[in-house]
Amino acid sequence: MNEEVQMVLEETQSSMFKALKFMEEDLRKIRAGKASPDMLIGITVEYYGMPTPLNQVASVKLLDARTIVIQPFERKLIGDIERAIFQSNMGITPQNDGENIRLQIPPMTEERRRDLVKQSKQEGEQCKIVIRNARKDANETIKDLQRDGLSEDEAKDAEASVQQLTNDHIAKVEKMLKIKEEEILTI
Repeated sequence: MNEEVQMVLEETQSSMFKALKFMEEDLRKIRAGKASPDMLIGITVEYYGMPTPLNQVASVKLLDARTIVIQPFERKLIGDIERAIFQSNMGITPQNDGENIRLQIPPMTEERRRDLVKQSKQEGEQCKIVIRNARKDANETIKDLQRDGLSEDEAKDAEASVQQLTNDHIAKVEKMLKIKEEEILTI
């Protein structure tokens, strides 16, 4: 296979993989009625004037299936952590006992579960759009290479490889969405 075509395929695969990783991170943040330290990814605390990820200024542990305990490495950070959780719009009120912060995850209603499934599907659709755009960009690059002397057979093979990458990544999106939907709908 032509070296330039190989580079196009590698770049396309990399773009599609990044889209999957991004979607995976977004899906982790969607809570499914069970406590998970992943729910706190993305929350930053002001630490010596710098926004710092929560897991770098406190230990995060699960007490039970519906309770997260956050223990700051420095006691003076409790107020800042509490404020950061409020500002994150998680919909959970932190309980501060002076040393730890507890987050009680409330049970979800059927309507809330359906809303979260819908939100998950929207994340999946955004990921599919990024994957399809990567396919489009790769096919345009292949057409440019063909105009610059790439044989028609090599171009067709490259386009087929790009389509196979697209199909594989879309299937992974569907699988991730199915797993998340089952997680959300399981009571």
